[in-house]
Amino acid sequence: MGDRNKVAAIDALLADLSTATIGATFNQFREMGPDDLADAPALRLANLRHYLMGREGADVLAVGEAAGYQGMRWSGIAFTSEFDLLRWGDPYRRTSRRPRPWKEPSGTIVHGVLDEMRAERRVILWNTVPTHPFLEGHPLSNRRPARPEVIVGLVYVRRLIEILRPRLVVGVGRIAADTVGNGAVYVRHPAQSGATAFRVGMRELLQGTR
Repeated sequence: MGDRNKVAAIDALLADLSTATIGATFNQFREMGPDDLADAPALRLANLRHYLMGREGADVLAVGEAAGYQGMRWSGIAFTSEFDLLRWGDPYRRTSRRPRPWKEPSGTIVHGVLDEMRAERRVILWNTVPTHPFLEGHPLSNRRPARPEVIVGLVYVRRLIEILRPRLVVGVGRIAADTVGNGAVYVRHPAQSGATAFRVGMRELLQGTR
């Protein structure tokens, strides 16, 4: 990424995110949990930085609801699992001690469409809540983020939009689309039997912005 101002803005965003407390969510960029490598938070932050810096020409921002326990919780990147990181190779790193890498069903669908459309570097994936909401006492679970958590997380979405100035903002799921607002275009979330609708909707949006 050649724009020094943009690089500085992204670094400032990531620095703030790494110290943030977003309600009762697990901040994977600061906190350690079960099966984490010793330097896991720093690795996840580095993964996210590599991801953002490697997509200088991205013109689409796709925003989901929150980090999930099979994906961003470990990789640091929305809709992305450790399995995806292994496909991408260096400089991305796994952060769990688990013998087999985590694999996220929704993320597999999302990256499948991006690969099919040759749009992996055109699209930046993010979440309305970029940290992991979990059920109390069950760290490897997902729950819907509370409204106060969404309000705090939305600050980071808006900062990222200001930095990237994408041509298109996609809300993956009704909650994300309604929360982000600002002209975000809705596409069905791939979870809960939404895979086909997501694929169709995302293909149409990407074809329309070429």
